Parts: sequence; structure tokens; C-alpha cells
Amino acid sequence: MPLRVRLTLGFMLGVFLLVAVVGLGFVLQLRTSLYATLDVGLASRAATLTEQYATGGLGALRTFRDEEPVQVIGTDGRVVLASPDLGPRPVLDRPTLDDLVAGRVEGDGSSVFTVDQHDDGTRYRAAWLSRAAGLILVVGTGTDIADTADEHVEVGLLIGGPIAALLAGIGAWWLSGAALRPVERMRRQSAELAEHDDGTHLAVPATRDEIAALATTLNALLDRQRQALERERGFVADASHELRTPLATLRAELELAGRPGRDRADLADAVASAATETERLIRLAEDLLTLARADGDGLLRVRPADLTRVAAETARAAAAVGDARDVDVVVDAPRHLEADVDPDRLRQALDNLVANALRHSPEHGRVTVAVVRHDGAVSLTVADEGPGFPTDFLPHAFERFRRADSARARSDGGSGLGLAIVETIAVAHGGSVRAENRPDGGALVTIDLPVAADRTDTGPAPVGGVQ
Repeated sequence: MPLRVRLTLGFMLGVFLLVAVVGLGFVLQLRTSLYATLDVGLASRAATLTEQYATGGLGALRTFRDEEPVQVIGTDGRVVLASPDLGPRPVLDRPTLDDLVAGRVEGDGSSVFTVDQHDDGTRYRAAWLSRAAGLILVVGTGTDIADTADEHVEVGLLIGGPIAALLAGIGAWWLSGAALRPVERMRRQSAELAEHDDGTHLAVPATRDEIAALATTLNALLDRQRQALERERGFVADASHELRTPLATLRAELELAGRPGRDRADLADAVASAATETERLIRLAEDLLTLARADGDGLLRVRPADLTRVAAETARAAAAVGDARDVDVVVDAPRHLEADVDPDRLRQALDNLVANALRHSPEHGRVTVAVVRHDGAVSLTVADEGPGFPTDFLPHAFERFRRADSARARSDGGSGLGLAIVETIAVAHGGSVRAENRPDGGALVTIDLPVAADRTDTGPAPVGGVQ
């Protein structure tokens, strides 16, 4: 059932119930008030007749036909005096008479009751006329005026209640339509954008209410989805471009190796070249897998780890490459610094940074891996003595497939994903990474991790330098 219909029916039902409850309360209150007015008149008339009896006895009581009914009853139930309209039968029934005689009545010692006679009703008041004589006075008055007013109110409620509910339903239908019209417009626009996204936004109503806030939120979500889609498209395009080059080279090498007339040396060169391209493909696939895991929730396996040990293992693994180029890899860290991190991913990030630093370090240079503790945070830095980052590259250093020198990076086997993976690992730890150039020359990359480190030994590191 549409929301507009549900709102209308619910509003109609609510109004109908409200009118019914309020109308019932009003009818009861009106009836009580009308009968209270009648009771006041009966009490006044009974007081007058009692004064007349005290003055002249029963003969002084006025019981003409055109007056309101009057009846005098003995304690034994015998009618002593009655108006012509009442006849010889007592109006007061026996239980009420016994209660009145025995004093089992509340208030002023009188009893008030209503008797319906055919279509007419009469309100009676019974009270002592003379206790010494054992006489009870019963006076009555017609309830036709009160009944008519009561009936008019009931008819008005029976007719006006459904009309009020119907009018309320019409108003609810109109109001809900006006309130939901922007929602329906946003639904149509969303359906159109689902079929063809032309870069537009959902129309935001000028009402400054919850619907406008919803439209603003949806537009922000739409912008984020478009940005994510553009990033994914660019990522797929760049990955396809990176994969195409080694695959094309690998296919060419295999085709050349398969030609007749190739000697053993040529085949060995072709296999070696194919192995190099295969290794490059493996590295690229591993990098892409790391980034894909980072987009989900399965990248990190956090556990207590010694950051100094992670830095030392990175330096030790890079020592062979550094020796080949006469570049020293040293560690500047406390003897022991433990924190809750993923040591494998942190090692991967440091490996990427050290590999980049070695690639751009001059001969006889130095690459420094430092671990520094701050208040509630830890910084890991990798610095080299090379030419540093190009100025225009720094704002885009951690973008995927972005290279400082595309030609040199590709010849060295770089894919432009190393720094992107470093940032991904840092962000996954809740930290950040920044790249800058050192004042005295060289590049400096810092990973800031907001982790609490403990059990720190500030003595010299077990590996003061790895060369």
C-alpha cells in the first residue's frame, strides 16, 4: 500500500477515534449537567411543598393536573396524596423506599431517580415530608428538554464525526502529497541517473526540512560514489596499461624463442627476459592484490611487534642491493620499541620506501631508517641522499600509478604503486604518510602511526648500521 494512502487512512482513523472519545465525554458531561439542573429545580420545588405542608398540612399541597407530578407516600408504600397524572400506584419502588426509610441514602437524605414512560421520561426526587407522620414526598419533572438536547448532540456527533474524519482524510491526502512530492521527484531523478548518469544532482527542495537534508545527503553520497567510480576506472585503466607492457614483451620473447634457427644462447636470453617480465608481473599482481585487500577489511593482522626489529630486518634485507651500489643502509632506533601493529605490512611499507631510496641514491650514499616515539604515536622515516622528489610530484606522490620519472621507473621495473601501498598501509593503521625533500638534499618519507608504544629501551639499537 502506498505511503500516501497509509498516512491518509491512519489520519482519518485517528481523527474518527478522537471525535468519538471527545464526543462521548461531551455527551456524558452534558447529560450530567442537564440532570444536575433538573435536580436543583426538584429540590427547590420539594422545599416549597414541604413549607406548604408545615403550614397547612396535606390539604395545603397543590396537586393540580397542569403542574409537575407530586406524590406523598407512607412508609408502608401506600399512596396518601398524588397528582391526577400519577394515579394510585406509588412511583417510588419498594427497595428505594426501604433505603430511604432506613437512611441508606447518600447526600442530603433524598433519592433521585428517572423513570421512562413510553417515549417520555420523568426525573423524580424523593425525600422526607414528615418523619413524625411517616410521609415521603416525591416530586418530578419531565426530561424531554434534556433528552432532546442530548439527542441533538448525539445526532450531530454521528453525522459530524464521519464528515470531520473525511475532511481530515482529504487534508491528509493533500498534505502528504505535498510533503512526498519532492521524494517522488528524487525517486524519478534517481531512476534516470541509474540508467544514465549525466553528472547532475538531485533537486534539493527549498523547504529546509528533513526532505531537503535527505536530498543533500544523497547528493553527497552520489558525489562520493562518482569519485570512487572514477578512481576505480582509472585504476583499472592504469592496471591494464601496466599489465599490457610486460605481457607484450613476454609474448614477443616467447615468439622469438619459438622461431627456428635459434641457438642455445639466444634461447637462454629469451628465457631470462621472459623470467624478468614474469617477475615483474608477479610483483604487479601482488601490489594490486594488496590494494584490493585494503579496499576491504582483510588487510591487517595487528599484534604486538618490535618496531626496531622490523626496521632492522628491512635494513638487513636491503643490504645486498646497497652493497652492489656502495650505499649504506643504517638504522636509527631505540633498542626496543613495541607497539600493536601489523609487522608484515609495516615491513612491506618500509621495504618499498627503502627500495625507492636505494634506486635514487648516489654511490657512497646513505639510506637511514629511523624509528621515533612521540606522545601516543610512533614515526618511521626513510631518508636518502639522492636528488629528492620533483616539486610538482610531491602533491601526487601517493597516487596510484604515479611516477616521479616514468621512463626510469618503468625501466627499473617500477609500477607506480609502491608509495600508494605505503599510504594504504599507514591509513589502515589509522595513521598517515607524508613525503618531502630534506633541506640538505635527498628525499624523506615519514609514516606516522597513532599507536601507543610501550616497553621502550632507549639504549643503542642492536643494529647501529647495516651495510
